[in-house]
Formats: sequence, C-alpha cells, structure tokens
Amino acid sequence: MTIIDAHTHLWLRQDTVVNGQPIRQLTPNRSRSLFFGEERQMLPPFMTDGANSAERLLSNMDYARVGAAVVTQEFIDGLQNDYLADVQRRYPDRLFCFAMPDFRLEGYYEAGHRLLEEGGFRGIKVPAARLIGQDWRVRMNDPEMMRLCHFMEQRGDILHVELADGDTQVGELREVIEECPRLRVVIGHFGMVTRPGWMQQILLARYPNVYIESGGITWLYNDEFYPFPSAVRAIREAADAVGFEKLMWGSDYPRTITAITYRMSYDFLLRSSLLAEDELTAFLGENAQRLFDFKDLPELPYIKNMSE
Repeated sequence: MTIIDAHTHLWLRQDTVVNGQPIRQLTPNRSRSLFFGEERQMLPPFMTDGANSAERLLSNMDYARVGAAVVTQEFIDGLQNDYLADVQRRYPDRLFCFAMPDFRLEGYYEAGHRLLEEGGFRGIKVPAARLIGQDWRVRMNDPEMMRLCHFMEQRGDILHVELADGDTQVGELREVIEECPRLRVVIGHFGMVTRPGWMQQILLARYPNVYIESGGITWLYNDEFYPFPSAVRAIREAADAVGFEKLMWGSDYPRTITAITYRMSYDFLLRSSLLAEDELTAFLGENAQRLFDFKDLPELPYIKNMSE
C-alpha cells in the first residue's frame, strides 16, 4: 500500500510573533517553545536542537513506510519559504512544499506571485483561521486574494486552506471555488472535525476540485486517544457525504508525535473494521499521489525493531 502524508511541517528554528504574542524556542530544552505565553512541548524531547528538518522527517517516513509527504506552513512556525524552497529542490520526488506569503501585510499578491514564479513552489497555503483579528480580517474572497487564486488557477497550482471553526469562512471559500473552478483546493484539519459545524467544511468537497486532508485528527481526538475510534467514525461519516476519493490522510507531523509515534498516526486506521481495503488504499495514499503528482516513490521494506 502506498502511503502519503498530506500534512506535515518543517522548520529549522521557531522565532516569530502571532497576534502580538511571541513564539520561540526555549533554552536549554529547545524541543519546547514559548507558545502564546505558555510553555509547550513542540517537538519530541530528543530533538534538543529545535531543528525540525527535512532529513528528520524523511527518516521518520522511511521507518513508518511513508513514501511521500506534503509540507504545509503556519504562522506559528514563522515563514519558512527560504528553507522550503531549498527542501523542494533537494527532495522533489518525496516532498511537496507549499509557499506562504504573509497575508497579514499589504501586497501579499506580489509576494505570492514571486514565490510561485521564482521559488519553485506549486502551491500556496492560506492559514485563514489566523486571518481573523479583533479589529481586522483578511477574507478569502477579498479582491487581492481572488487575484492570487486566479493566478494559481492559470498555473495549475494547488491552494491549501485551514479555516476557522465551523462555517465562519465557508461562504468566503465557496466564492473562491465557484469563481476559480479549475483551482484545486485542499481543506486542512478535516474541517476541524471536533468543533460544531465541521461538516459544512467537508461538504465543500462536493465541488469537483476540492479535497479534505486529516492532518491533526489525532490531536483533535487526543482526549479519546489511541486507537481514536471516534476519528474513524468521523472519516466514515465524511466519506459517506463526499466520497473516499475526496479524502486524504495527514499526520500534522511533528506536533502530533509528541503524544504518539509517527506510525501510530495512521495505523489506527488499519486496525479499524469500519474501513474497507480499497477505502484505506485511497485515503492513505492513492488520492494524494494523484493530486500532488508524486511519481517514482521508493520501495520501503519493513525493518524489524530491536525490541521485537
């Protein structure tokens, strides 16, 4: 079975500010971060240098037999465009990296245009949930955002969006989808599945070029914990609404592997009796391989653990 992770993150250093709150690595334990005024375990504790590198991701992928991965971005990690452009050049067969202009600043269309034209990227991430402030808001259907989406549609790029809970931004994104019918759109975090109104985001995948990925679903069901039976039922419910061909697995690496192993972020699905083999094949890899055009993926044999 080909396995592809549709939601991961990379950075070499976290040092940024979001809504006036600092997010930075803490010393001497640099696997932890100051996150909106609280100390958080951002990385597994053995990553003591704070570097969440492509090489570490690929090592985890090889171990868990994940053939390829999609690297997205988030304001809380800081802009990682320079690093990810280099990663994309070095590992084009196994990693698909999204660019992210700073949508909080004027002129983000020009920045996005430049990243796509000069940076070697084939997609842009919009952390839409982070674009709602107390006295400001960047809307998905703003003229500048629409201009960027039209440009991406012409190029054949992919738009990755993480929306605020429920249907807060669903209407805005629907306008983008309808105005740019050839633009491929991926909605992250499985529509924030544990929040009220999550299915409104999922139903956008009834449009031909809209897809859903499950990055962070183990985080959203963390209180229930492994093997996450409610997460499996939610995937089943979404598939009944839009079809398994519109859904993709994502881990939200590395944040989720502070609680579980990387392999556990998908093998809970293999252990469930609710999903058929063809459904698992589509969800865990085939859909993402087709959408992100991964080719020549490596053969990854099972390596026995010392503890077995």
